[in-house]
Amino acid sequence: MPVKTPAPGDLEPIEKASRDELQALQLQRLRQTLALAYDKVPHYRRAFDEKGVHPSDCKTLADLARFPFTAKADLRANYPFGMFAVPREQVVRIHASSGTTGKPTVVGYTQADIDTWADLVARSIRAAGGRGGDIVHVAYGYGLFTGGLGAHYGAERLGCTVVPMSGGQTEKQVQLIEDFKPDIIMVTPSYMQVIVEEYRRQGLDPRQMSIAVGIFGAEPWTEAMRRDIEQSAALDAVDIYGLSEVMGPGVASECIESKDGPVIWEDHFYPEIIDPETGAVLPEGSEGELVFTTLTKQALPVIRYRTRDLTRLLPPTSRSMRRMGKIVGRSDDMLIIRGVNLFPTQIEEVVLAQPALSGQYQIVVSREALLDEVLVRCELAVGHLDADRAAIGGELRHQIKSRIGVSTRVDVGLPDSIERTLVGKARRVVDKRPK
Repeated sequence: MPVKTPAPGDLEPIEKASRDELQALQLQRLRQTLALAYDKVPHYRRAFDEKGVHPSDCKTLADLARFPFTAKADLRANYPFGMFAVPREQVVRIHASSGTTGKPTVVGYTQADIDTWADLVARSIRAAGGRGGDIVHVAYGYGLFTGGLGAHYGAERLGCTVVPMSGGQTEKQVQLIEDFKPDIIMVTPSYMQVIVEEYRRQGLDPRQMSIAVGIFGAEPWTEAMRRDIEQSAALDAVDIYGLSEVMGPGVASECIESKDGPVIWEDHFYPEIIDPETGAVLPEGSEGELVFTTLTKQALPVIRYRTRDLTRLLPPTSRSMRRMGKIVGRSDDMLIIRGVNLFPTQIEEVVLAQPALSGQYQIVVSREALLDEVLVRCELAVGHLDADRAAIGGELRHQIKSRIGVSTRVDVGLPDSIERTLVGKARRVVDKRPK
């Protein structure tokens, strides 16, 4: 399958810099970021002081290991704007992602942050083979989720023509792909499979679509899925990685000429791999939890953010920066359903808000017609046998969709219909998806 291998002149100087040059830039930016966080964010001043460290203690990149971690819980504890390092009036955009408490984790961007983000997504699209003038079909969701707007601004920055389709409306997705003939699609890999199925349903050959490159992210995916998509749609499938707390899509992205793991844009994000149990930094090449420190963000500098993604760092190949391996799992209990983060406790909150239900529940995840499907099983409380189970199920579906953003089926059973194990504890998640 032909690929667009960039000429050396296509690359930014930092993409071909020596390791020494890159590390010198990282250290300079790291020390500035630590000082900004300490001086402007009360949470970090307290955390640094409790740990007994000061920004001036950072003499080498290895010294970062002395500083405290940041977790989702810290962002929630400072909801909504307590982690900002600039006055709220200087924040030009806010994004947010869901969390276990019902309150989202809030991310703010200055104009300079938006510009950096657009530059990095443009760099990512270029690494995937995109060039100015290409038509980019964006089928990530728009809104508080960072995927749609992140991809959109990056494609425009590269000089592409953007089709801001967003997610859903699969028949229309196919129509616009056929009519507009885009060169690139940016979408979750599982939804790309749905688009392929819709082509076949309409009697069209997905291998004849105009798309040459698919830039897929927002959910983990395997090499087997890459092969399936490339064979069924006759395109090059590349992986893009990001998370809203660190920036959004474009923290790392694969190069089309190698397709050997997303290159971390290390001039803006410093990666570490830690033991998820002890927090100790692991040697290069070891598998563990991925941790990021932002190096250039103004509104929301993040120090040693625990992503909970389990992977390993790999040596440079197509660029001067290190790569990350495929994510093999997570160190917490979060489910990723069609690109949306779902915690069992989010379902628990919705179930517990219904007085006619016992509070017991079970989440059954399966894969039907190439998409993840979620069935929420719950049960009536004793004394509520006359309750309208269909009406309760409908209300639960509405609440889950509106609060969490995931479409589900809901089965409201009779009392004691939820399986209990180990002294009355319920089995909260049943994941039937193929490994």
